[in-house]
Amino acid sequence: MAGVMIITGSSRGIGAATACLGAERGYDVCVNYLNNAAAAEKVVARARAAGRRGIAVQADMASEADIERLFLTVDRELGRVAVLVNNAALVGTSRRRVESMRASSVNAVLATNVTGAIVCAREAIQRMSTRHGGPGGVIVNVSSASARLGAPNLWVDYAASKGAVDTFTIGLAEEVAAEGIRVNAVRPGLIDTDLHAATGMPDRVQKAERMIPMKRAGTAAEVAECIVWLASPAASYVSGAILDVAGAR
Repeated sequence: MAGVMIITGSSRGIGAATACLGAERGYDVCVNYLNNAAAAEKVVARARAAGRRGIAVQADMASEADIERLFLTVDRELGRVAVLVNNAALVGTSRRRVESMRASSVNAVLATNVTGAIVCAREAIQRMSTRHGGPGGVIVNVSSASARLGAPNLWVDYAASKGAVDTFTIGLAEEVAAEGIRVNAVRPGLIDTDLHAATGMPDRVQKAERMIPMKRAGTAAEVAECIVWLASPAASYVSGAILDVAGAR
C-alpha cells in the first residue's frame, strides 16, 4: 500500500533517510523542513530520482496554522496522505540541567514535540479515518530511548516530551483502530546523525558508544527501515506498538 507519505522534520537525519527510503518503496513524499530549504530540496531530488513525486514544504511544527497549511499543500499537490511520520523534534542547543531551565524553553520543546505531533495527527485522521470518509492510513511517531532513560544532566525536558509521545501513541492507536488507522512509534537510541554536533556535542557518539550493548551507534537508515516497515502492509496487525531501535540498551 504505497501512496502519499508526509515526514515532518525531514531535511536531515532520520527524517531524510525515511523520505528517501519511502520513495524507494513506492511512496510520493512530502519533505517538511523548518529552515534549511536547500537540504530539503536535496531530499526531494533523491525521491524524484527514485521515480516518485516529491515536494518540500516549509512549516513550523509549533504552529497550528503552519501545520494546516502543510496538509492543504499536500492535498493540492500530491493528494490524500496515507502515511504520517511525526519526526520533527526540538532538542535544544546544549547540555542542561533542570535547575537551569526556563519555562519558555521547556514550552518550546513541548510545542514542537508534543502539541505539533498531536495537531499533525489530527489533520491526518481527518483525511484517513473511515469515520470521515477516508480509506484508512498509518501514523508513525518518532519517540526516543530517552523516554525510558530520562536523559539526566543532558535534556530531561526533551525526554519528558518523548514520554508524552509514547503515551499519545498508545492512546491514539486504540482510539482510531476501528477507523482503519494504525498508530505506532519507533524509539531510537544513540543514532549517528548531525544532531549531536548541532547541540554542541560533536564527540558524543564516540563517547557514548561504550554504553551500548552492541558497542556502536545506530544509523538513520536503520531507523528508517523500521519506520517504513511499520507503515507497510507487512505490519498490518501492528498498532499501539513502540519499537525500540537502540542496540539492546
